[in-house]
Amino acid sequence: MQHPDLLVGFNTGDDAAVWRIAPELCVVQTVDFFPPIVDDPYEFGYIAAVNAFSDVYAMGGAPLLALNLVCFPDDHPKGVLAQILRGGADAAREAGVVIAGGHTVKDREPKYGMSVTGTVRPDGIVSNATAKPGDALVLTKPLGSGIITTAARADRTDAATLAGAVAVMRTLNRAGAEAMGVVGPSAATDVTGFGLLGHLLPMMRASGCEAHLRLSAVPLLAGVRELAEDGVVPGGTRANLEAARPHVRFAPSISEVEQLILADAQTSGGLLIAVPAERLGDLLQELGARDVAGAVIGDVRKRTDLTNMTGAAPDLVIVQP
Repeated sequence: MQHPDLLVGFNTGDDAAVWRIAPELCVVQTVDFFPPIVDDPYEFGYIAAVNAFSDVYAMGGAPLLALNLVCFPDDHPKGVLAQILRGGADAAREAGVVIAGGHTVKDREPKYGMSVTGTVRPDGIVSNATAKPGDALVLTKPLGSGIITTAARADRTDAATLAGAVAVMRTLNRAGAEAMGVVGPSAATDVTGFGLLGHLLPMMRASGCEAHLRLSAVPLLAGVRELAEDGVVPGGTRANLEAARPHVRFAPSISEVEQLILADAQTSGGLLIAVPAERLGDLLQELGARDVAGAVIGDVRKRTDLTNMTGAAPDLVIVQP
């Protein structure tokens, strides 16, 4: 049942729910948890917490309160769990978030994450459903964390490459959210498990638009292309591409490897911001002032009339070289 105070629910596939509790105040609610993506339990806990906060930032909000969600086997050392929780606590401290409790269940595989509550003003809500033709598309983190962490678990990459991915995954999207809040975006989402394509498509579908991307402008983590060319690609990334492929028109020059990278399943990825062209310079300036590298990867356009386009899909994204 739809409620008048539920300003954002699941209809548009947004990153979090938004509930109005007063004329000038809303709460933002989200939850996220997953198995370890890196071997270091502290880093896993830190990244999982940062990832959970990201949905609130993507909605234009500020996370305030979190509850830990833990699945942990009986036969694992409790010191490992302590390190996971310490990582989450340190990430929360950096974000200014209070951890007020949580819930633990026994499971065969460790999993960790958080339920996060934040706040946003009604006029500050950023949805993924309001992109407009003429908007520029800005991405605030490079792609490739899924490929790199998969390679690390298979001992097929070096410590420096993994460290680069971990540093990006540990980085809060707070600064990016602050920058877009100053400028006023049309729409935004964060890029996580469904990859760039898998998060861009719902944005375009909900907004009634299509996106044109420039492959050469999409930032990548160091080492990603080489690993993908060697076949080091997670199953989730391949599934993402198969799900997106019917809705994407790739330029003939774009290889299978490049398509997989665009669909790579990210953890704690960047913000994908649609901003009016006249505010693009301001957004890049605000991002730069906060040491956030915003890459202009494409633009939003009016949806093409597909009636005469054989084989074209209704949620068209054109990826250009």
